[in-house]
Amino acid sequence: MAADPATVLIVDDEALNRDLLEQELLEAGYQILSAVNGEEAIRIATHSRPELILLDAMMEGLDGFATCQRLKAADATRGIPVIFLTALTDTEVKLRAFAVGAVDYVTKPFQTGELLARVGTHISLRREVEAHRKSKSTIQYLVEELRAERHSIVGDSPALRRVLEQIAQVARTDSTVLIQGETGTGKELVARAIHDAGARRERPLVKLNCAALPRELVESELFGHEKGAFTGALQQRRGRFELADGGTLFLDEVGELPLDTQAKLLRVLQEREFERVGGARSLKVDVRVIAATNRDLHSQVAAGRFRADLFYRLNVLPIVVPPLRERRDDIPALLRHFAAKTARKLGRPVNGIAPAFMDSARAYDWPGNIRELENVIERAMVMSRGEVLDGSVLPAAAAPGSPAAPAADGTLEEMERAHIRRVLEGARWIIEGERGAARILGLNPSTLRGRLRKLGIRKTS
Repeated sequence: MAADPATVLIVDDEALNRDLLEQELLEAGYQILSAVNGEEAIRIATHSRPELILLDAMMEGLDGFATCQRLKAADATRGIPVIFLTALTDTEVKLRAFAVGAVDYVTKPFQTGELLARVGTHISLRREVEAHRKSKSTIQYLVEELRAERHSIVGDSPALRRVLEQIAQVARTDSTVLIQGETGTGKELVARAIHDAGARRERPLVKLNCAALPRELVESELFGHEKGAFTGALQQRRGRFELADGGTLFLDEVGELPLDTQAKLLRVLQEREFERVGGARSLKVDVRVIAATNRDLHSQVAAGRFRADLFYRLNVLPIVVPPLRERRDDIPALLRHFAAKTARKLGRPVNGIAPAFMDSARAYDWPGNIRELENVIERAMVMSRGEVLDGSVLPAAAAPGSPAAPAADGTLEEMERAHIRRVLEGARWIIEGERGAARILGLNPSTLRGRLRKLGIRKTS
């Protein structure tokens, strides 16, 4: 038997029959429930939900056929397989058993081997059906989440409406778009919305986070490589440009590209062709590029860390995504959106958000923007005891009665540096270290280490 034994309900008005069946099934490793009549069987099955019912056909009062009909009529017990126990060999009786919903029958006096084989088979079938049902439910949840994510730019503030108007305008073209904004503002959602509203919507949207890759692998990821191009290149590999041919390539954190790779990216944007790493043949591609950055590329160009010609080639259609502190009117809708999304994810209800939670969330500056808000909602959902979200897990600066954090001034890079420093100074960094800080910031630990180096931030503990 498996580590998780199945429970079988034996229903028979004769004590000797119940004892014999119970003995055989217990020795085979099953857990046993028993009932002496149909009414008791229905009560036990409704409450305990056994995985299979062995049901005597001929009983005083409510016989097996009527009992089975009532079991199959109730939502709670409809899916439990029923095997009839009958001393009759009349075919009409067996057909009647199947007609009321039985899956099988065993003739008395039963043979132990036959009984156990039939019980085992139907329990295995039921478990497979249940596993399939759960799998379909999980897939349906993921599909619904994907659909929701594709259309989850939430809010109606003037600042967001301007962004939505820009999305509608640039989606009608095939030009390169540069999306700028702080970490966590939803730049990838904007890129997805542009792709979905454009003529390439039926073609792939391929994504690459330029900051998440080691320097030596960036070109291979973008352009692919030939077999033997470098140690470990055991076979030819297509890059993101080839994969996105006919569609859209989204380059997130484009400001992190090395200068030599920037030159090669510029060539693709201008000439629509490239070579794989280690290859000599030029490949033509038809790709729309959408790039995003949380860095001030003007400053990067002035400092010699980003090519001016590439910046102007990317900045054909610029979109600036506002930080959450500039669209506070959207915070209530975002709270409700993420509460509903997290409730589906965790499989638990949420029936409201406490007014104090809502007020404090609107007052807080959310330096981590929408990503920080979503993380806070998930923590609140996990930690709240009731079905109403309270303010017990809001960031300290957002807790009821606390003043709003001052807005960061200066460039995007300065604002990002200030935000990361606030996180590193918090209790989560002290307790959980690098992974805790990375989780708050919505970054991989390796990406966080890269950001610390680039921003000149030294770890304080």
